[in-house]
This record gives sequence, C-alpha cells and structure tokens, in this order.
Amino acid sequence: MGEADGGGHELLTTKEIADFLRLKERKIYDLVSSDDIPHVRVSGKILFPRALIQTWLMRNTQYAGGVQQLHEPPLVMAGSHDPLLEWALAESGAGLPSLFDSSLDGIRRLQKGEAVAAGVHLREVTGYNREHVERELRDQPVVLIEWAMRTQGLLVAAGNPLSIRQVGDLQNRRVMLRQRSAGSFVLLEYVLGAAGLSLDNVDIAGQPAKSESELALAIANGRADAGLGLEAMARRHGLGFVPLAEERYDLVVWRRAWFRPEMQKLMRFAGTSAFRSRAEELGGYSLTGAGTVHYNGP
Repeated sequence: MGEADGGGHELLTTKEIADFLRLKERKIYDLVSSDDIPHVRVSGKILFPRALIQTWLMRNTQYAGGVQQLHEPPLVMAGSHDPLLEWALAESGAGLPSLFDSSLDGIRRLQKGEAVAAGVHLREVTGYNREHVERELRDQPVVLIEWAMRTQGLLVAAGNPLSIRQVGDLQNRRVMLRQRSAGSFVLLEYVLGAAGLSLDNVDIAGQPAKSESELALAIANGRADAGLGLEAMARRHGLGFVPLAEERYDLVVWRRAWFRPEMQKLMRFAGTSAFRSRAEELGGYSLTGAGTVHYNGP
C-alpha cells in the first residue's frame, strides 16, 4: 500500500480502502453494511485495519476451483511461551517450530499470516483470550482451544526473605516487568489495580524481561525482588512463589491448520500419560479442560 492508500497508517479511511481495492466508495459502504469486510467504528467514523484487510484479501482470493486462501501461513507456533507446550513440541515430534515472544505478538503474527497458531493468556473482564481473538481476528476462520490452566503468581527469592505475601507487599519493592505485549504484564496491571495500586507504586527493576526464564533469573540473581510469572518457572529456578491467579492458556489456530498432520500429532500427544506426567512434574498445571473449544470463527 502506498501514499494513495494510507501510507504506513494501520487504520485506513473509506476513501483509502476504496482506492486500494479499486472500488467505488459506495461499494465499500455496501460491504460494511453487510459485514462482508473487516472494519471498526471510532467516534462514528468507519476505519479499516490494514492487517485484517490483508488477511481478508488472502482468504477471499478467487481461483478456478472457488474461493480459497491464497497464502498458507508458515508452519510456526508463535505467541506466549509455555514450558509444557515447549516440551510437547519437542517430545511429540510434530515438526512445529516455535517463535515465542508474547500473547499479543502471537495474535499480530496470525493477522499478518506469519504463523499457523499462537499461545495466548490475556486476562479479560469476563475470562481469558476470547475478547481479544474476536476483536483482533474478527471474521477470520480461527479456533480458540484450551491448552491448560496455569497458576500465576509472584516469583520471589528462595525462602521469601522480604515476606512478600500479597500484591500489596509489592509497594516500593523492585519489580521485574514483562514486555507490554505479554499476558503476564496484562495480568500484573489487573492485580495491582484490584489491590488499589498501579505501576507507579512499585520500583521497576531495569528493562522488561523478554521471557519467563529471564524474569526468574533476574530474581534469582538479586536484580529484582519480585515479578509475576508461572509456578512452574519458580520451581524450575528454585524460587519462592506466592500464588495469585488461575489463568487459561489457549492456542489460537487457523482452522485449516488445525487439521494438518503436525497439529494433530501435537494434540494426540497432549492426550498421553507422558504429557500428563510432565504437567504434574512441572507444577502449577490443570488439564481438566484441555481441548475445550472456547471460540470457533466463521
């Protein structure tokens, strides 16, 4: 897209999208009216998210055999890192490489067609993940499938020498953050707010950790007093742990990719006794609802 279609803007106007699609603006309004094109309304103005428009075009490219997706996303698992998922990807032999960064990064990669699946754990008003998927991947053929419930809480030094027992005890303590696109950052803001605090009430310890392991190591090395993370990571690094929440970690998967042999092999492995034993060994996991479909797009 160039100057005529919004330059580098992430949200395009009706005129810009009409120019790009080589359609009259009246036709664009018709597509909006019938909900046939991804769009949002901001203060009464209709705007078109660039990433969703690109996905929509790929999804609706015409071939002789009918409408089908032009571009198959690369066989990559993106999104938030999960120790149990990382282990299962290796042990199952599914052949799915991973590119773990954060929950929101995973959704962005799905939008751009850069991954077939992403792990997410985003705290919402009514639960986890679904609102983000419905909003960011609107009208896209994706499914949201439960991987596991996980215990999140405060990672602290071994023996908890500072007696950090609750969120309120973080006030004026050195807290290691995750990057803003991480589900753990979203949850930390939520639990701080519920305790009547904000990030202004803590001493932020250096640059945000880019992974659960980096956060745990910062606490183990004394560079931070606490950070929000998984019980499994506290156990792995010999740290103290203060449980705060049970969160749902889901996989967002393109529906076509769900039936690929690689995804099916991974999910079959997730039903084995070896997988259940590993979850118990890591700690902080519940597999009671594993495999439950929480959203199925059009």
